[in-house]
Amino acid sequence: MTQAIKDPRSAALTAALIPHTWDVVVIGGGATGLGAAVEAATRGYRVLLLEGHDYAKGTSSRSTKLVHGGVRYLAQGNVSLVREALRERGLLRRNAPHLVHDLEFVVPAYDWWAEPFYGIGLKIYDVLAGKLSLGSSKLLGKEAALDKVSTLQPDGLKGGVLYHDGQFDDSRLAVTLLRTFEDHGGVALNYAQVTGLLKDGDKVVGVVWKDTETGETHEARAKAVVNATGVWVDDIRRMEKADAKSMLSPSQGAHIVVDKKFLPGNAAIMIPRTDDGRVLFAVPWHDHVVIGTTDTAVPEANFEPRALPEEVDFILRTAGKYMNPAPTRDDVQSVYAGLRPLVKPADDADTKAISRDHTIVVSDGGLITVTGGKWTTYRRMGEDTVNRAEKVAELPERLTVTPGLHLHGWSEEDRPDHWKVYGTDAGRIQQLAGADKTLHPALPYTEAEVRWAAREEQARSVEDVLARRTRALLLNAQASAEVAPRVAELLAEELGHDAAWQAEQVKAYRDLAAGYQL
Repeated sequence: MTQAIKDPRSAALTAALIPHTWDVVVIGGGATGLGAAVEAATRGYRVLLLEGHDYAKGTSSRSTKLVHGGVRYLAQGNVSLVREALRERGLLRRNAPHLVHDLEFVVPAYDWWAEPFYGIGLKIYDVLAGKLSLGSSKLLGKEAALDKVSTLQPDGLKGGVLYHDGQFDDSRLAVTLLRTFEDHGGVALNYAQVTGLLKDGDKVVGVVWKDTETGETHEARAKAVVNATGVWVDDIRRMEKADAKSMLSPSQGAHIVVDKKFLPGNAAIMIPRTDDGRVLFAVPWHDHVVIGTTDTAVPEANFEPRALPEEVDFILRTAGKYMNPAPTRDDVQSVYAGLRPLVKPADDADTKAISRDHTIVVSDGGLITVTGGKWTTYRRMGEDTVNRAEKVAELPERLTVTPGLHLHGWSEEDRPDHWKVYGTDAGRIQQLAGADKTLHPALPYTEAEVRWAAREEQARSVEDVLARRTRALLLNAQASAEVAPRVAELLAEELGHDAAWQAEQVKAYRDLAAGYQL
């Protein structure tokens, strides 16, 4: 066993175990929990965040990689949600330019009415964005549309509409929020599973949690407890009240990832209405193309949801109508699925028609549950949640600072794509051993990034590194499986593990990666 160089989790664990009452304990380290934690810490509260697995392990690393106002919500008439999301999109672009950038989208028109119809809708989208607009939409003729997206199916193409939205790297934003939270004095632990709630009479006054690395159980007392566990919020709610009714109707969204040749330019495709009324995107991302998504109701939440065969077929069939050449199953380098925490409607509405607006519920005992929403509005969700926590826990009311808060690593420097997500940290990573050693010819990542993930970003496993600190699993699942032994070796050096741990990690990761391949 080698001596660990630096283990950021051990320092966080020490801080988490200091006996005192926290102002806020946040359960859940996805977009919503991290947003609430950053909001609370930047208001000066003492905050502990506990994540049962890894940051962004669930829904928050499995998005369509868009920071968007929600064109489909505009079609549903939900103008207030679109306006709020467009404002948040603009703020996030300002606060994290190293992670969020403007992306042009082409809506192809194959019917005579499509251009004016979608053109008018997207002009409304522009107006709602106001001063935080990323750019104006415009009509395109056939040649102009093909200039933007050379792989559009030319047969029958009348033209299209160009509009702007944001793009980002979801799990890298999660890690950036973790670092921002720590920068402002917050304490965060992954692999810290909440197993129960502490109560004083009927009042929730803290949590019981288990360190899944050591098996030890601890308690954390708090003035306010926030349940931000996404599709698992009902599990936490039932720790307080065993017969609590389910709030959620989970929906699964599947995506496939293919080679850049299917979308060689810098613009994305938005198909506004598929055969069954969904929206489908084909988006350039890290020199690959993400195509999705689906909207399939699922009976229960699963930590490793799998795309159904019919979902993959639907994506390929729909993409094939609009892309030339059309991707096939043989072209899929990775396939992934995520679960959306949709709040149950009063009726039996179709999941693709349920609003993505967020919901905050306070129990009789004071447990604050926040769910719904989407990555784009994570900051507003955090603000609303902490506003509620101030009232529930009688904390001193303080104004939010997050609308103008530069996130960790803030940088407008134009770096090569794969280094850009680190912002100002990129230079420090490039000074580490292995910065010149690429892990795999099919992947952009270096050995130095594995060391950095262990030292600075609480990466604990091969999966943490290849799925979320880097995006190797989503870009090329097979290539990521091939580099698992070297990543395990590097992590063992950094964290002080032996050969048996490495072998176990490689097997576990390869089993996982097999589920991301067709």
